[in-house]
Amino acid sequence: MDLAIGTTLDRIIIIGYFALVMGFGAYFGRYSKTTSDYFFGGRRFAWWLISISIVATGVGSHSFLKYSTKAYQYGLSSTMTYMNDWFFVPLFMFGWLPIIYYMRIKSIPEYFERRFNANARYLATFMTLIFMIGYIAIQFLTLATALYKIFGIPLMLTVVIIAIATTIYMHFGGQTSVIFTDLIQGFILIFAGLLLFYLGIQFLGDNTAFSGLQAFWMNLSPEEKLPLAHFNKPPDFNFVGIFWQDGIAGSVGFLFLNQGLIMRFMAARSVNDGRKAVAFNALVILPISAIVVSNAGWIGRAISNAVPGTLPLDMASNDVFVAVTNVISSPGVFGFIIAALCAALMSTSDTLVNASSAIIVNDIYKPLSKNKRSDKEQLEFARWTSLGVKVIAVAMVPFFNTFDSIYEANGWFHSTFTPPLAVGVFLGIFWKRFTTAGIIATFVGGAFLMVLGQFYPQLISPFAHGIELRPDRGYSYIGALYNIVVCAGVGITVSLFTKPESDKKLKGLTIFDAAKLKGIYKGSQPNEEIGENIIVDWKLNKQDQDGIQFSKNDMDKMKANAGDLIYIQDARWWLGGLKSAHSVLVSPHNEDGVVYLKMQGACSGCPSSTATLKMGIENMLKHYIPEVQEVRPVDA
Repeated sequence: MDLAIGTTLDRIIIIGYFALVMGFGAYFGRYSKTTSDYFFGGRRFAWWLISISIVATGVGSHSFLKYSTKAYQYGLSSTMTYMNDWFFVPLFMFGWLPIIYYMRIKSIPEYFERRFNANARYLATFMTLIFMIGYIAIQFLTLATALYKIFGIPLMLTVVIIAIATTIYMHFGGQTSVIFTDLIQGFILIFAGLLLFYLGIQFLGDNTAFSGLQAFWMNLSPEEKLPLAHFNKPPDFNFVGIFWQDGIAGSVGFLFLNQGLIMRFMAARSVNDGRKAVAFNALVILPISAIVVSNAGWIGRAISNAVPGTLPLDMASNDVFVAVTNVISSPGVFGFIIAALCAALMSTSDTLVNASSAIIVNDIYKPLSKNKRSDKEQLEFARWTSLGVKVIAVAMVPFFNTFDSIYEANGWFHSTFTPPLAVGVFLGIFWKRFTTAGIIATFVGGAFLMVLGQFYPQLISPFAHGIELRPDRGYSYIGALYNIVVCAGVGITVSLFTKPESDKKLKGLTIFDAAKLKGIYKGSQPNEEIGENIIVDWKLNKQDQDGIQFSKNDMDKMKANAGDLIYIQDARWWLGGLKSAHSVLVSPHNEDGVVYLKMQGACSGCPSSTATLKMGIENMLKHYIPEVQEVRPVDA
């Protein structure tokens, strides 16, 4: 690209943004005291916080670059690839989400062991890690592609700097840090994307004889205004290929296999909050996000048609977003929008790194460790594992850089590594007859047939739907259909000829047990009555009984019974559940408006309980709730 990219002010803004996010994330690291905090945020956050965090994760930096590329080439149909998750949203909300939440499943591989056996878990662990770390590498490459020309430094050095920057806040903060940094970055992403569209409209209005919106619409050809791509043409962007790659393999991969997304929902305070987050994203955020990630390409195409020569004729695919932003933005504003690109990268990569670390700890370190490790040791290992994951991701970047564009790299990667896991988890949830032998056959036999398809594209030809086979490049999209069919075909065939799993083994792990999941989670019959939310004062009760104690009148208002699960939080709702916890109700007392927190287990009766109270619990409560001045033991 021959354009001069950015000014000193822009570079200062980009660097300042990195520094701000690193400091913000490190601050919230103080809330990660356990592996549960580090990976799942203590399972306490409100739906709106989870929802915005999902936005920041889903709109990765590669989204801006790859969708801008296709928007510049083909117009409004670019959004087709971004709106495909709707297919499987209901199945996720009412099938997969309650299973992983109520069954306390910490990782995708763990589900495969509980649903099938340990061998399935080992294979799923290997495949999931490749999938996650490869995605991180694509994120690094994407942002580096945008930044290295701005700062005038080599691509790989830019990749390394990006990895180091994201490591600083991730190392200490974990999931809580990720969620709260993503909250800020999610808003920045949406605002910057909409700002870019506004600036583009203004540019067109100033440089044509028409108003901005009128000039934008008039300078798109009829084909560029179509909402959907042509059925099977061209080979690199067609409806049928995108449907199978993104609408089927991609959507199942994103909703059912993305460990980072799963961990987001595991951080929600309830299944209902998780469902609210999904629904809000599908109905509100997804349409907005589609505009946010694509509009630079639309604006660029309109500018090229209206004011020829403004953008280079030989502009590389990956340069569209940065080139258009540079043309329509003033100094400082350009830096802010590129900082938003940084936000997209950091929000997605931090989620994927945290998720990869969770898999390594939960599915490799803990099962294979000869000695039982303390939670503190596991937490430290998790933090260093995050660093190792980034090193591997950086090493994978040169491979993905060999593709013609980020779009091509992402498409190939997604359609190649998603199908076995997608078929495995989908059939595991929705088909009770799917057997252990079937999943092993899917992973091994299906993968073998997929590899054959890579070397012999003639095998894919019967699935091509008339799409042309490109010499030396194979099929860009339709390979996903072939891969899904062979994996599902092998798995279903083997399952039909092998012994099905027992109902006892399948309990709570398929959609057919959806009505039982809440009872399994609680360990008894759930209380479905809806009561009032109440405000109480906290006191500590020194008693050898775990749980939390409300007055009888307060429990009646809540329509709660002893043994029910309870969620308590700071009265300041805007904290999103940061200062909150889950507990179990025990027998009531008679002081209305007071809740007793009870010292747990043997601690309450030991000689050092007072010291534990003053040095441990009091300090902890002061840390999380600054309003607490002192904690005193209260006899039951």
